[in-house]
Amino acid sequence: MFLALACGKPALTEKHLTEQKPIQVAIVGGGCAGIAAAFELSRPEHNGRYKVTVYQHGWRLGGKGASGRGHSCRIEEHGFHVWMGFYENAFRLMRECYAELARDPAKCRIADWRDAFFPAPFIGVASRSEGGPYSAWLSYFPSAEGLPGDPLTREHPFSVSSYLAHTAGALRTMLLAAEAGAARERDGASPTGNGPGDAAASTLGVILPEDISKRIARFLKFGLLATTAGIIEALGLLEAVFESSAIYPDVLLPLVEAMSSAVRRQFELFLSADAELQFVWQAIDLGMTAILGIVRFRLFSDPRGFDAINDYDFREWMKINGASEGTVNSPLVRSSYDLAMAYEGGDYGRPSHAAGVALRGSLRFLFTYRGSIAWKMRAGMGDVVFAPFFEVLKRRGVSFQFFHRLQAVKLSDPEESARGERPYVNSLQFAIQAEVHDGEYRPLVDVNGLPCWPSTPDYSQLVDGENLRERNFESHWDQQATTTRTLRVTEDFDFVVLAVGLGAIPFVCQDFIERDERWRNMVTHLKTVETQAFQLWMREDMESLGWDGPSISLCGFARPFDTWGDMRHLIPEERWPSAPGAIAYFCSALTEPGGTPDVNDAGYEVMRREQVRKNAISFLNNEIGQLWPRAVRYPGKFRWELLLDTNGTDAGEEESRFGSQFWTANVNPSDRYVLSLPGTQKYRISPLDNTYDNMTIAGDWTACGLDTGCVESAIISGRLAAHAISGRPLLGEIVGYDHP
Repeated sequence: MFLALACGKPALTEKHLTEQKPIQVAIVGGGCAGIAAAFELSRPEHNGRYKVTVYQHGWRLGGKGASGRGHSCRIEEHGFHVWMGFYENAFRLMRECYAELARDPAKCRIADWRDAFFPAPFIGVASRSEGGPYSAWLSYFPSAEGLPGDPLTREHPFSVSSYLAHTAGALRTMLLAAEAGAARERDGASPTGNGPGDAAASTLGVILPEDISKRIARFLKFGLLATTAGIIEALGLLEAVFESSAIYPDVLLPLVEAMSSAVRRQFELFLSADAELQFVWQAIDLGMTAILGIVRFRLFSDPRGFDAINDYDFREWMKINGASEGTVNSPLVRSSYDLAMAYEGGDYGRPSHAAGVALRGSLRFLFTYRGSIAWKMRAGMGDVVFAPFFEVLKRRGVSFQFFHRLQAVKLSDPEESARGERPYVNSLQFAIQAEVHDGEYRPLVDVNGLPCWPSTPDYSQLVDGENLRERNFESHWDQQATTTRTLRVTEDFDFVVLAVGLGAIPFVCQDFIERDERWRNMVTHLKTVETQAFQLWMREDMESLGWDGPSISLCGFARPFDTWGDMRHLIPEERWPSAPGAIAYFCSALTEPGGTPDVNDAGYEVMRREQVRKNAISFLNNEIGQLWPRAVRYPGKFRWELLLDTNGTDAGEEESRFGSQFWTANVNPSDRYVLSLPGTQKYRISPLDNTYDNMTIAGDWTACGLDTGCVESAIISGRLAAHAISGRPLLGEIVGYDHP
């Protein structure tokens, strides 16, 4: 039936070849990956070649990034969403979307992407002394040249040699700062001038192997690494070597190993009761470990890149490369696990994170950001991301079919296929959750001139809408349907982009799992975890609660909610009768329940939501006082009168006030967070895989080159899916895509 054309060219039916008809693309799933694919395939440059339809269960787009407006137009998110400054693909598409949307700033307060996103340079990690309380360590990351999404220069930072050079430079800076701090502790001395490595970095010029050998021999022969000054000078040498990309591991490894040993000796000398100094030295130890490990494992020359070490857990790999026990268990490392929800079964006693994924993500986070290390949104993700994408795609002619719950992706019958013909998707089976009066659902609502997604559907647009108010269209356990619909190949679609969450695959792709060992391995070995989140709207501002720091994104805090975002900037965006003084978001992995609960039981979702409520109440009573000391009456008792209800008035008595806030248990199969466990990355399937003649996949669970659960992974995957169908964008245009 299909002509199998590879190398980025689509498989076309004879009908399209002879009649020049548009190629029908069915995108199933309206999260970041599906929308990115739709955006690429509907570009004007394609001249209408692809007729794109997005099929989405429920009434809104967004997937794990969905948000809605509730009472008082308050923003209700699936979790705490912050965009990182290295999200080059995500920002590039977002900037293009706003430019094409061309909103009038006089009529819409979020008209440009710079209205939608603003720099968030303060990042914090929580640290706990042995048996003591938590304290927060705040870092301000200075603005970097350019903005995310700007065209890359020839000297772009997405290479191993660039990561190494940046790491060496950062180590020199931290060593100078630590030396100065220690000197002030000893005798009040102040740092003077620049580091001794400046001369080495500026005079090396063109670096040849014999030059490196001579300089290294000098360092080792004369014991120049015995002092911090010598280490700093050696780091200047390394930085220049890495910048030149002239990496000779056999030559460099002795120096790096000697430096690593010397750094750790200095580490022991400098350690004191000063927790701040200890924190700096842990960061230095991490940097030194990264350099040594990259050189020792030759990741700069291995065609697999960072994927070569994905069979190791990140902590295990650091220990192999000499990291101290204190560093391995430091809040910096713990935070990298928290941000990736890297706990099997949500169990904090089972941390597990593939070393290559963790190292790549950390280096990109620290050394490839532009503008700001992180960016917050002026409104909900549904408001500033998915509503603009929806409007632009509608203008381009993309069709959206809401209330379509995918039931099955059916493959062609192998007995009916011609010899040599690859398997293909024969049909898509949907349950229609609700009928729309005029055939087209209009999902957005106006919030003072800003198009937004509501937290509930507009029942007036639905047939028999009043009787549907008890339905939960986004719940896996709501299996009701008004009718069913089957789409057939060549009649209703030619290509399929399957952009549902990994957790949904076992339910909708039985044909694949039964016939294809790779798909069986993927759903067996790639693990997901449930997550939890809650939001607070409080009467008093953060300063009154005892937090005197800046608006921050903080991770590594006390269980069961390790990540907190200060969201005070959203106060003017919402429409409260009496505005709150503070807004706070919390999220984390959700530990699986004990015993053997029936996850297919409709009561499972209710049970898990109740667990999140209890977790949040306990957390506020027992832990939040360590961050906000004046938010508690006394240890173990949160000031529940702080909470506002949706009318801006009292919210009930004591803990019952929490019922007026927003919380969520993300337990739907498609909402579960995808883990990057050691040894499992090889089971990911790429959107570029062409095993199935007319289908590609998209999502942060695919082999997309970043391979971790985040917006950027999903966007990269969606762009790769579009490339698999149309040959565009070119792979070289997908920033940071370095998968073999």
